[in-house]
Amino acid sequence: MSGHHHGHHDHSSHHHHHAPGTRKEKILFAAFLNLGFTIIELIGGLLTNSVAVLADAVHDLGDCFALFGAYIAEGQAERPADTKRTFGYARISVLSALFSAVILIVGSLFIFIEAVGRLLNPEPVLAGWVALLAVFGIATNYLAYAKLQHGHSANEKVLSWHLLEDVLGWVAVLIGAGLMYLTGWYIIDSLLTIGFTLFILWGVVRSLKEVVNLIMEGVPSRLDLAKVKDSLTSVAGVVSVHDIHAWSLDGEKIILTGHVVAAEGQLHNRIAIYQALKEVLKEYHIEHTTIEFEEEGEACEDRCD
Repeated sequence: MSGHHHGHHDHSSHHHHHAPGTRKEKILFAAFLNLGFTIIELIGGLLTNSVAVLADAVHDLGDCFALFGAYIAEGQAERPADTKRTFGYARISVLSALFSAVILIVGSLFIFIEAVGRLLNPEPVLAGWVALLAVFGIATNYLAYAKLQHGHSANEKVLSWHLLEDVLGWVAVLIGAGLMYLTGWYIIDSLLTIGFTLFILWGVVRSLKEVVNLIMEGVPSRLDLAKVKDSLTSVAGVVSVHDIHAWSLDGEKIILTGHVVAAEGQLHNRIAIYQALKEVLKEYHIEHTTIEFEEEGEACEDRCD
């Protein structure tokens, strides 16, 4: 004797502070802000002869592609589940995050090669104008970052990381411009660019690890599965749990399936036990659960662990 119980919890009220529509608007705002500033950077970088400014322009251009791609992906991700995509289209935002990360890596490698070339042959830079551009850059990118920093999806996390890098990068450019203005050491421009690019690559590889984990349907990094198992086992009437699988569609919505072994003679209470299990899983923000019940001593047909 065994039974299945399925629970799907609509946490729309729980997630009201980052509802999909608002998320899309934030991303679109950041995208247009970034695009406008990228054009200013490209012109400014050419006029000031600063490879650091041009580097950031190329980097920001990559961010523009990423942000507009993310906007389109978020729109698709809102589509309801259908007979072909029973979990809906939320995974599209993860593919967009992957696309963003790849753009950033390719752009960073291109910038790195340019900076090394300039390091060997330093050229004069209009440091005063670079400093003015840097102040404008800090303000613009921080405004875009502030819009996305509280996002929970993988997409928003990767995008906000891009924008935070831009803020820190411009702080470095401002300091470098000040030093170049005072000393005339134009090599600082190239050194800054190399350091900034290595920092970007380190950050994006970290973000990429979680994106790949989601695509591989790994346990989300914010979920401790051992703790979840302990919490489920502590529910009255439960002897053990096994065959537990947890994954996420977009880094935000967590799905869990598993087998629960009820104490002998407790299967008739499985509705009450299931309600208690559901309350436990709510604490871990697990939105969709499928639980199969077994009685103690009963052989599990597809036991995996």
